[in-house]
Amino acid sequence: KGISTHPASTLPLWCRWSSPFIHLLTLTVVTFGVLAPLNCHQLLHSYFYLRRWHLNPMSQEFLEQNQQEGQDALHYFEKMQMPNASKVSGSDAFQPLLLITIITVQRRNDFHYVLQVASHFHRLLQKCGVHCQSHRVLLCNVESDPSSHQDVRLLSGLFPMVSRGRTGENPDLSLNQFEKEKQDYVFCLEQSLLVYNPEYILLVEDDAVPEEEIFSVLQHLFSARFSKPYLRDALYFKLYHPERLQRYFNPEPMRILEWLGLGMFLGPVLTCVYCRAAGRGGPSWRLVAFFALYSMALSELVGRHYGLELRRLHPALYNVVPASECCTPAMLFPAASARRASGYLRGLRCRQGFAKDTALYSLLRGKGENAFVVEPNLVRHVGMYSSLRLNSDPKLL
Repeated sequence: KGISTHPASTLPLWCRWSSPFIHLLTLTVVTFGVLAPLNCHQLLHSYFYLRRWHLNPMSQEFLEQNQQEGQDALHYFEKMQMPNASKVSGSDAFQPLLLITIITVQRRNDFHYVLQVASHFHRLLQKCGVHCQSHRVLLCNVESDPSSHQDVRLLSGLFPMVSRGRTGENPDLSLNQFEKEKQDYVFCLEQSLLVYNPEYILLVEDDAVPEEEIFSVLQHLFSARFSKPYLRDALYFKLYHPERLQRYFNPEPMRILEWLGLGMFLGPVLTCVYCRAAGRGGPSWRLVAFFALYSMALSELVGRHYGLELRRLHPALYNVVPASECCTPAMLFPAASARRASGYLRGLRCRQGFAKDTALYSLLRGKGENAFVVEPNLVRHVGMYSSLRLNSDPKLL
């Protein structure tokens, strides 16, 4: 009898093309070595992002586009016939459900940051219609010389406004900039309570542009989510967390649990798909483990931020999870919590390395409070020129 000399017959079973090992090795190499790098090298928040190639031109393009958006916002308000709404009275018996307080300081005139934020809120409130009848907007001008803030002067005919320089408070010019920023924040929070006494205060910095769906999501949160006991007494809700800090590979326990849950869900699903495509029998635990790790690695390397964007399909899909440190572009305070936060912050002194966002986060452990972040973000942070840190050549990362 002749003996077959076909090359495949001399290979170990695991080295043959029909072997699951070869299938999975090929899938791994093609995914992480070819497809993902080719498709994700321009994604700013992906591990595959080619910073050396793309960061400078993308940053320049963003600045040019944002500058044009600032001009568009300027024209938006210049074309309006504005009534005189600059005088604010606390005697109004109407109590808003939501007061949107825009805290603003004079910055680069050519970007018109506060005009961008105000124009988006104005348009979205009109679009929202009757569902947002109980919402109001308040401008909080914390410029040391309030009259020098040109953009606020343009808006004063449309939105009510308070200014630190016009209410008897004379800021101490010798304060460090971080303490002054904290005092400005407390001032705007307290003025919001004093003037309108709303049920919720959305304290927005003047470079945090709202997303299109912000009011539909907030309406869902007010009616369906915030009544839950563990959310009812929260100190604050963050509506923005930097995209670069949203990765799974993070010391926050909730992210790790979410990451494991993703693997536990996609592992069996991808295993079933593979078994059907390869004509194999039932799945094995080794295959399930491989596809769980494969999906977890792919989601982290591509970027958790991009997976979060799928939650924008419906307000009920938005996530509310324990907050982490960093950044206050948009903070939602229930009225009672705003009073507590104001009192807490007055007892703290900020400095470099201990800015107001760190101070607020320190209260969670120090005072036994809870705080949460809504995911994905409900505002876009567009301000590349900071009021605290001078930078003549800002970058997206």
